[in-house]
Amino acid sequence: MSTSLASDLAAAAPELFLAGSAIVLLMIGVFQGDGASRSIMRLSVSALVVALLLVIFPLAGDGLYFNQLFIKDAYGSFMKLLVLIGAPLTILMGWRFIERERMDRLELPVLLLFATLGMLLMISANDLISLYVGLELQSLSLYVAAAIRRDSLRASEAGLKYFLLGALSSGMLLYGLSMVYGFAGTTGFTDLAAAFAQGAAAGEAVSVGLIVGLVFVAAGIAFKISAVPFHMWTPDVYEGAPTAITAFFAVAPKLAAMALFVRVLMGPFGELAGQWQQIVVFISIASMALGAFAAIAQSNIKRLMAYSSIGNVGYALVGLSAGTEEGIRGVIIFMTIYLAMTLGTFACILAMRINERSVEAIDDLRGLSKTHPLMAAALAIFMFSLAGIPPLAGFFGKFYVFLAAVDAGLYTLAVIGVLTSVVGAYYYLRIVKLMYFDEPAEVLDKPIGREVGVVMGLSAGAILLFFLVPGVVVDGAEAAAYALFAG
Repeated sequence: MSTSLASDLAAAAPELFLAGSAIVLLMIGVFQGDGASRSIMRLSVSALVVALLLVIFPLAGDGLYFNQLFIKDAYGSFMKLLVLIGAPLTILMGWRFIERERMDRLELPVLLLFATLGMLLMISANDLISLYVGLELQSLSLYVAAAIRRDSLRASEAGLKYFLLGALSSGMLLYGLSMVYGFAGTTGFTDLAAAFAQGAAAGEAVSVGLIVGLVFVAAGIAFKISAVPFHMWTPDVYEGAPTAITAFFAVAPKLAAMALFVRVLMGPFGELAGQWQQIVVFISIASMALGAFAAIAQSNIKRLMAYSSIGNVGYALVGLSAGTEEGIRGVIIFMTIYLAMTLGTFACILAMRINERSVEAIDDLRGLSKTHPLMAAALAIFMFSLAGIPPLAGFFGKFYVFLAAVDAGLYTLAVIGVLTSVVGAYYYLRIVKLMYFDEPAEVLDKPIGREVGVVMGLSAGAILLFFLVPGVVVDGAEAAAYALFAG
């Protein structure tokens, strides 16, 4: 084996291991049948943990690999770390729900493995082609996962909506990529960045075709992070998909798509910040506003979390709008805290059962503090953190992105962000009010499974104690942002 090929394979060790594991587990499932679904789930989680260890203890140094199609740097490693924490935890805490709802087909954990593989490829993409391959591998797996419960009309509808709108966004993205290639003459991120920098130094105007291509690329990726006005699939898919699958959707794919969006705009298109900044500012404001106001009328907690995720994407985009190293650091810190808040909240939603059936109505949380005080305390921590109340972690997430916007002179954006955060606090605090000041109508069953309780407790602890040891996340985010700009 040549030295070049060996280093390529070592750099992509987490991705190659996940790909091999998914194929092997699929074959095991084919020969053993549906009875092997639990063991395949455990092996899938084990594979994700091994991939996590391969990211923490890499076999190759940072650099460009596979003829510059694949990039390995501190930014990619940090974001992969978040994805590989979120993916196995959501699978673990949701599996009892999946078994109880009789959805424990052997294909499901394998699909989630392939989806996670696509996410890792997206994060390390250094070419328009590898970007698209990773994105589609993730998307196709998630389309099937959304509709895995074929006997449910809501799940089938959610899967169909996700597929149709996802196919539309993929077409827009592919059109944008072809426009960029047609006008720039290359698909490599490094070559694109060099060409744009050279053109800017020579004082050349950016061609209209290239700007159109950039708009379509931004629209295609904005769909994946469910930013307004490409958010229309999110509430229906979050509500219609089984709760365990919704938890996965809300965590890992969102992190990977945001990581990709940041890399694409700050990498190859970094010199075109004047063209894309106004687009990002618009979708940031629209996402924050819609997330704040549309969630007020929701009675289903999964739909509320869908609008909450749209709003949170808007806050993350505030940092990206700044286009500075401090802004990207803010995005990374915000998404890290978002991971903990969302994991914990969905652990609480998975624990919502009455008479052995799952419930999703916000009113079912009435009087929770009297019947399940620990769960109510954890959910209150998550709600206060999502509202951005100090000293919880959610406050610091918003603080860093707003600070970056102010430093970049985007005062109006920062003010709008603060105002929408105040509006959004209404529906988060309403849940706390229901839990602590209302009488229970029906008592929820005891939380299901140790996994749900462990994730709930760890997430609550991380959010509550973040202000004591923020250095771990802040320093890591700073190193990741520096690597993105240095590259």
